[in-house]
Amino acid sequence: MRIAVAGGTGTVGRYVVDAARLQGHEVTILSRATGTDLAAGTGLIEALRGTEAVIDVTSISTQSGTVSEKFFGAVTHHLLEAERVAGVGHHLSLSIVGSDRAPFGYYAGKAVQEQLVSTGSIPWTILRAAQFHEFAAQIYKQITLGPVSLVPTMISQPVAAREVGRHLVELAEHGPSGRPADLAGPEVLRMADMVRSYARAVGGRGPIWEVPLPGGFGRALRDGTVTAGPGAMLGTQTFSDWIAEISTREDPA
Repeated sequence: MRIAVAGGTGTVGRYVVDAARLQGHEVTILSRATGTDLAAGTGLIEALRGTEAVIDVTSISTQSGTVSEKFFGAVTHHLLEAERVAGVGHHLSLSIVGSDRAPFGYYAGKAVQEQLVSTGSIPWTILRAAQFHEFAAQIYKQITLGPVSLVPTMISQPVAAREVGRHLVELAEHGPSGRPADLAGPEVLRMADMVRSYARAVGGRGPIWEVPLPGGFGRALRDGTVTAGPGAMLGTQTFSDWIAEISTREDPA
C-alpha cells in the first residue's frame, strides 16, 4: 500500500513512517522539504497520485483557538480536496480525546478538523488519542516565573507516541472505519507529576508549580474530560517506562 503521511517528521509522524515502512508499505512524507505545502495547498495533488491512504498527524504549537482553527481548517481542506482530485480512497486524521467535549484553545482546531473530515467526500477514519508521554517534555519550562516552571493543573492519561503511530498504520490497513475506539495510556496521572519526573530524568532544576487555567478549557483539563472513557483501547507503555528510556538516553555512561 502507498501511504502519505502529513506531518511525517513530527513527534507521532516519525513513528507512523517507521511503522508503515516496517510493514512494507511505500511511504510519502508530505512536507515543504518534499515539495508540498499543507497550509497553502501546493504540490499536494501531484504528491498524492497513486496513494491509497493519507494519515494526517500535523500539529501546530499554539493555545490560541483562532490560530488552531485557521491552521487545521486550511490543512484539512487542502488535503481533502487534493485527495478527491488524486483519487485517494481513505483519509485518517489523528485527533485528541476530549476535543468534542472541550473545543477550546488548541482543541478548537481539532474540532474543526473532525467536522471537515466527517462531512467530506473521502471515506474516513478519525482516531482520538490521549496526550503523548512527550507532552510533559513539551510543556516543561514553556512558562516560567523566575526559576519556577508553571504547569497547568491537568489530569492526563498519557499514551506512547510510538503506539499511536503503529495503531494508525493498522487502521490504514483496515480501511475506513469512521470513529474507532479512543486510544489512551494504561494509567491516569497528574501532569505536574509527569513534568517533575521528566525534569528529574533530564537533570532539570527549580520548582514546578501547578496553576489552574481559567475558563472552560481549564475546567476540562482538571475534571478528567481529556481522559478516555469506557471502551477505549489502552496502550501498554507506562509513563515511568518512557521516563526510564529518557534517563538511559541522557545517561552519559
